[in-house]
Amino acid sequence: MRNNVLIRSLAAVSGLVMMASLAACGDNTASTDASSTDSGSKTESISGNFAGAGASSQQAAVDAWIAGYNESNPDAKISYEPSGSGAGVKTFLTGATAWAGSDKALADDEIEQSKSVCASGQAFDVPVYISPIAVVFNLKGVSDAGKHINMDAATIAKIFDGKITTWNDPAIADQNKDLDLPATAITVVHRSDKSGTTQNFVSYFKDQAPDAWSYDLSENWPNEVGQGAKGTSGVISTVKQADGTIGYADFSQVGDLGTVAVKVGDKYSEISAEAGSKVIDDSELDADAKGDNRVVVKINHATEADGAYPIVLVSYDIACPAYKDASTAKFVKSWLTYVTSDAGQKAAAQAAGSAPLPSSLTSKITKSIEAIKTE
Repeated sequence: MRNNVLIRSLAAVSGLVMMASLAACGDNTASTDASSTDSGSKTESISGNFAGAGASSQQAAVDAWIAGYNESNPDAKISYEPSGSGAGVKTFLTGATAWAGSDKALADDEIEQSKSVCASGQAFDVPVYISPIAVVFNLKGVSDAGKHINMDAATIAKIFDGKITTWNDPAIADQNKDLDLPATAITVVHRSDKSGTTQNFVSYFKDQAPDAWSYDLSENWPNEVGQGAKGTSGVISTVKQADGTIGYADFSQVGDLGTVAVKVGDKYSEISAEAGSKVIDDSELDADAKGDNRVVVKINHATEADGAYPIVLVSYDIACPAYKDASTAKFVKSWLTYVTSDAGQKAAAQAAGSAPLPSSLTSKITKSIEAIKTE
């Protein structure tokens, strides 16, 4: 008798738990289930195979995003090829990937090309990843001692243009009187592949040291100084290999290399996610960006905000407002919703040290993502 009562009691409790669970699943807008909200998949779990390609700067963040997204969408098989911004956009424009990651916004001709890939309309870009670009160096007695080197924009530009060739050059020494700089030769390491990181890096020179940097703005490295390396990881690996090297790379992959503190106003700012975020807060959207749903940031390299680090990249995800395949559209909308959510941004910050998207951008980004047609 007692056993029967116990069984009936357990059944009743189980039924109540099941009813509560079903009610929570049925009311997607009111659900407080963090996993469903954070995944960006509020109505259904996403399944299928989906590929992206592009900016290597995003790689650590994308790995974290895939892991986080799969917690609520375990049947979604997602891959990302960190082939570089230029290669990723090119692949996307062939229709071979669902989205592209790029450290530069789409060019006008790329917007036009996207008409043949999207089911309707033109591709758009939204910021997903904000990170400073580190000027990294390997110099015995300095970087291995955990010390920064101070430099202004003109000095950095002249180094990467081969006009300053030794570490004890007066242009460097005068800004670092507390350091005993050696006469070691400087070896420049730059990206060998087409790269949005390169364009973001040299755009700082164009804005802040135009007399020291005469090259046109491009994703390709413009001179024959130093040696090239493929991808962010390639630059970091090459800089690590020899004394006297200097390069540029996304902050997420700096590791134990030395970094340059950049002159802002009358002070020098050390690199950090927070310092990079201050520049974006002091920047505006690019009014010249053509096309619908685009959220393109015009970085204010001339910022004098206290503690701001001015060499920063805003990395975008590029997508269509409508896809020829409905499952791809559902995935991209769900994926971008998660990536730009608080949970997605926290995952990126933990994995890559990136800065979260400022609130001034998030409402605009959300509006663009919600415009993706899934039926």
